[in-house]
Amino acid sequence: MRFDKTEFAAAYGTSKQLPPSKEAEIVFSGRSNVGKSSLINKLFNRKNLARVSSVPGKTITVNFFKGDGVYFVDLPGYGYAKREQAEKKRWADLMEGYFQSERNIALVIQLIDMRHAPSADDMIMLNFLKETGIPFVIALTKCDKLNKTETEKRREALETELADYSDIKRIEFSAIKGTGVEEMKAVIEKAV
Repeated sequence: MRFDKTEFAAAYGTSKQLPPSKEAEIVFSGRSNVGKSSLINKLFNRKNLARVSSVPGKTITVNFFKGDGVYFVDLPGYGYAKREQAEKKRWADLMEGYFQSERNIALVIQLIDMRHAPSADDMIMLNFLKETGIPFVIALTKCDKLNKTETEKRREALETELADYSDIKRIEFSAIKGTGVEEMKAVIEKAV
């Protein structure tokens, strides 16, 4: 699969706008500020394919990127507390609409910041994926921000924190150092 040939295709702000799902979709999901845009840019070896922002909660649309026989879907980040109630409701409707519109989801890459315990929102998303039977892997982002001792402590803590998902593949990922990029590509290729 040629990851470097991926291009932005479209963005949708409401579930009614979503086109029918024709090709396999690889979905990126995670809370605001978890490094989704950075992961996407590193994976496709592009600087600005997905817009990186210093302001959490910047992605407010479902963004589709056309790849080699597959669509990559960047979902809006969840859990950003400063959003207005109307915006939070629109986000919830958009997410629900996406997952309930009979998508051809080959894989969800669920991002969790490795430096911290999964948030309540992360756990809700993990439970949703498990209950619906949607195939997923967990990308542990920002692993480069931990030293060796901190990394080992977080790995141990994650065994307990993610005990209900012990059978789910975890990939430590760094958009800075490139850690996990090849493993992520292999998982995606296997899914499609």
